[in-house]
Amino acid sequence: MDAIITVCGNAANEVCPIWSGSPVTAFWDIDDPANAKGNEAAIDLAFSRTFDVLNRRVDDLSALDFEGMNIQELQVTLGKIGKLL
Repeated sequence: MDAIITVCGNAANEVCPIWSGSPVTAFWDIDDPANAKGNEAAIDLAFSRTFDVLNRRVDDLSALDFEGMNIQELQVTLGKIGKLL
């Protein structure tokens, strides 16, 4: 694996597993929509927002020129993508 991206808001407080090799790691903090409270519309909105955020981030991730980036550039770029709403 070249890159490991965690997305669970709870992952920030957990010990990450040890990965073979030297993958770049990034934490994309996203609230778990399963924890949403309220009526059905509010819960649906939470899932929709989470999907939209992940969709934008994955689109940006997919567009990266991994072959043209060194490890440091990839690390910084993944961090920037993880801040996109």
